[in-house]
Amino acid sequence: MATIVITGANRGIGLELARQYAAEGHDVIRCMRGEDKADPLFGTTMALDVTDGQSVAKFAAALGEMPIDLLINNAGITGPAMQSSTEMDFEGFQSAIEANVFGPLRVTQALLPNLRKATGAKVAVISSRMGSFAAPQSGYVAYRASKAAVNKVFQCLASDLAGEGIAVTSLHPGWVRTDMGGAGADIDVETSVSGIRKVLDDLDMGRTGRFYAYDGEELAW
Repeated sequence: MATIVITGANRGIGLELARQYAAEGHDVIRCMRGEDKADPLFGTTMALDVTDGQSVAKFAAALGEMPIDLLINNAGITGPAMQSSTEMDFEGFQSAIEANVFGPLRVTQALLPNLRKATGAKVAVISSRMGSFAAPQSGYVAYRASKAAVNKVFQCLASDLAGEGIAVTSLHPGWVRTDMGGAGADIDVETSVSGIRKVLDDLDMGRTGRFYAYDGEELAW
């Protein structure tokens, strides 16, 4: 069984990922900074604010030398209410970059020693098709820009870790019916997570550094 760390695992996609992996007997570490919506509670819960360097360092220290087989960087935010290219809440834009770009990289860097202790470790970030340069639509500009940025960061990370046998991917979960996605979204969280898990099961060094949708479609950056 694998040891799996999931950030933002108190609700939505992160919580369902943790639930499904735990149901199969994996050792799941659920990281969160908000209210835990798990019922009943399961896995190991640990406090983590991905935007706070001290919080990340404390979390990594608590893990010690534990090998980590899979790190899923799921924590993220939508960004400010006002985020068009003609009217931007720049402070809110900065918060989106902190959470959606710096956060996943900060956590991954902190846990590299643990990932290196595992055999065939994998790292994923929950991104979005909205960050693809092949998708010219506007709206949610801060969110789109943060996802485009994290895609590039994790593409570079895949290249940097290729020689160590650590596979890296960015994932589009679909438009999911969660607190973030809303009740009118396309798919339920169980469908999204089942697809994400299949993509991660198939992730290897031959597929590292690519951008995939939950249904296995490879997406353009």
